[in-house]
Amino acid sequence: METQPNNPLHGITLEKILTDLVAHYGWEYMGHTINIKCFTVNPSVKSSLTFLRKTPWARTKVEAMYLNMLKKRKQQQ
Repeated sequence: METQPNNPLHGITLEKILTDLVAHYGWEYMGHTINIKCFTVNPSVKSSLTFLRKTPWARTKVEAMYLNMLKKRKQQQ
């Protein structure tokens, strides 16, 4: 199995990324930061996963938000 030591997203599922972001920021902040309907209208992990798996640009923004959150957490330690 190929490893990706320089890829902080390697081995992390989209569901884990999404649940961590919701726990940290909440749906309201996420919907304000990344203006997509699945974050602003009746948000749920299931509907967001469906949308993000079909929409590469939105997934890229969510992954960037996650990496930024990890970076900030690391700086606070």
